[in-house]
Amino acid sequence: MILKHVIESQQFTVPMLVELFNMADGMERIVDRGGTGDYSNRIMASLFYEHSTRTRFSFESAMLRLGGKILATENANQFSSLMQGETLEDSVRVVANYSDVIVIRHNEVGGAARAAEVSSVPVINAGDGKGGQHPTQALLDLYTIHREIKTIDGVKIAMVGNLAEGRTVRSLSYLLGKFERVKLYFIAPKTLRMKQDITDYLQHHNVWYTEEEYLGKIVNEVDVVYMTRLEPAERIGIEPGHFFIDESIMKHLPHKSIVMHPLPRANEISATVDRDPRAAYFRQTRNGILVRMALLVSVLDN
Repeated sequence: MILKHVIESQQFTVPMLVELFNMADGMERIVDRGGTGDYSNRIMASLFYEHSTRTRFSFESAMLRLGGKILATENANQFSSLMQGETLEDSVRVVANYSDVIVIRHNEVGGAARAAEVSSVPVINAGDGKGGQHPTQALLDLYTIHREIKTIDGVKIAMVGNLAEGRTVRSLSYLLGKFERVKLYFIAPKTLRMKQDITDYLQHHNVWYTEEEYLGKIVNEVDVVYMTRLEPAERIGIEPGHFFIDESIMKHLPHKSIVMHPLPRANEISATVDRDPRAAYFRQTRNGILVRMALLVSVLDN
């Protein structure tokens, strides 16, 4: 699989996803033997206009394990050039001259697409704006489901939290819509429900979904609970426990089901759940390195 850019989930077909997951499986063997030097002559620039320790470290770890080098910043919005009025497009044109691939997180929806329009090297979207996309997180999430549940066709998944602005759940919904017999349970406060562009997409592709306001009502029906963070201000007026996982919820989650979270978490998952083998969120982070290694190879080999 050769990619020019990684900008949105919609660009991936099911055959591409199958190939990506096979590549990620191979990357695990590379990691287990201590990495490779195959890309020692390549440089990745991580251009982050928003703070993100996990995503940035995951990409940088992936590049280093491939033998490559990194140029990194987590405060691109404080560049002197930006303070002096330089546009995103001009910044990307310059950074492209310093690197072989740019991983960008931008504070505006569509920022990664703007970067890709002008970049002479591949651009990978590491998250753009509230309510935008985070395709590489969605890809590693789907890979985690593939590894843990052993199938994606027919999977039943509850997405919980701020679905209106959550770029991880939005991107994952696009990917899940490509598979057969998937069922999506959207669990969110009324003010934070999944936006119409996603529900329209699901309806167009005949994907079953329902909207609820209490996880406990359907937890015994699902294969995956995908929790997301609710900020304190978003919890005002919400019934306590409706968007929270503890032992009382885990008692009703089927034995072969899993709990996922893009991290960092706030207080939506009790620390006592960490000991449960169905808690897959830390395994997700390892899977992220494998998927991002596969994506980097795909764009660097273009």
